Amino acid sequence: MENQNGRTMLIGAVVLGVVIVLFGGFLLFRDKGVTVTVTSIPNDLTLTVDGQPVNANGEVKIKSGTHTLTGERRGFQTYSTTIKGGSGDELAIKMYLYANSSEGRDWARNNPDQELELEAEAGRQYDQTQDRLVQRYPILLRLPYIGAGYEVNYTNSKSDPKNPEAISVTVETWTADGKDKALQWIQEDGTDPATLDIIYSVTK
Repeated sequence: MENQNGRTMLIGAVVLGVVIVLFGGFLLFRDKGVTVTVTSIPNDLTLTVDGQPVNANGEVKIKSGTHTLTGERRGFQTYSTTIKGGSGDELAIKMYLYANSSEGRDWARNNPDQELELEAEAGRQYDQTQDRLVQRYPILLRLPYIGAGYEVNYTNSKSDPKNPEAISVTVETWTADGKDKALQWIQEDGTDPATLDIIYSVTK
């Protein structure tokens, strides 16, 4: 009888241990989600996450993974961005829309504080884009440049026109050796012309 009781207690202890392990594993590995803090301008825009409406300002809880945020408002350009977060991550997102009609511009005039923040953010984004461009294309710091028989400059990318952070280098020549001299000048800071999208033109 004592042996029977002992076996029962042992089985009970094993079962309890398994339950504790399973429960602990659930707590350890369950998705804590992602906390996204959103700041929106206009502050009454419609914000969706993967097509589902959420609050346009403040904290938004979503599952971990990759999601698409879209901001819309009549009179403004629609903007979408993709975010990715792991369990327990905290992200901060600015959902700023820019006016593209008279209605949007009227809103801007009636909401000067938010419009000033929009302009400041546009300036920050421009500076950040320029910094990334210079990191990718150090030659930008030397452009435009006019040499003996050639001019080197840059323009929007012809090979990747939809990429705002891609450029094409333009080489305009007006002497027989202008192209060779331009390529030699490009290489002076270590830039390999083969890594650039170069557009050549000849002026007669």
